[in-house]
Amino acid sequence: MDSLIASSSPFPDTIVITNVNLSLGEGAARVHILKGVSLRVRAGEAVGLIGASGSGKSTLLMVMAGLERPDDGEVVVNGVSFNGLDEDDLARFRGRHIGIVFQSFHLIPTMTALENVAVPLELAGRSDATERAARELTAVGLGERLHHYPMQLSGGEQQRVALARALAPDPAILVADEPTGNLDETTGTQIVDMLFAKHRERGMTLVLVTHDSSLARRCDRVVRLRSGHAEDTPARHAPATAPAS
Repeated sequence: MDSLIASSSPFPDTIVITNVNLSLGEGAARVHILKGVSLRVRAGEAVGLIGASGSGKSTLLMVMAGLERPDDGEVVVNGVSFNGLDEDDLARFRGRHIGIVFQSFHLIPTMTALENVAVPLELAGRSDATERAARELTAVGLGERLHHYPMQLSGGEQQRVALARALAPDPAILVADEPTGNLDETTGTQIVDMLFAKHRERGMTLVLVTHDSSLARRCDRVVRLRSGHAEDTPARHAPATAPAS
């Protein structure tokens, strides 16, 4: 079992993963992806997950977001054990507490930018869905593009819509899986700068999967995945501070 990895931040743990194992596939094709992984992430901390392709970093992100269930072990987020939640409970928990940004934008092509952000809020019962969606899109620089469809937006603009959608419920945790993977270098830098700015402004916990070690070093702490095992790396920066009240 990996040793329990924790930062030196004084803030309470928001994500606690304990002795998690996960295999994917069937029969002879079944592969052991995560091998006894234990990890703590502090509230308000930014953690970069790095590792070679197939090392398990994206799978670990999916586990902590409740999108993959481990074979055994425990995942606790904001004090709630995923072991006791069914799929509907997990979906509701994610909707309230976890924002997710993927490499692919996952926008609905027949909906405008505003609708792509507002509809998940409406489904969650938010009465201010449209107003909140417009506010988040404006905050990421798309105030003039609210009524454009994804095909009318550049790749960077589509990722900004995806970021606004993730931020709109005001989640405590933001997870991002290679969010610049489909973008050119300049546009990718703009998106990453925006991710870290929102992390700081809102005091959110940020978990970022990236193949770029220089990008990961912008986080408070780096965790490397090697063949399904997690290895902590000293932080380059001081631990994240608590947001001003």
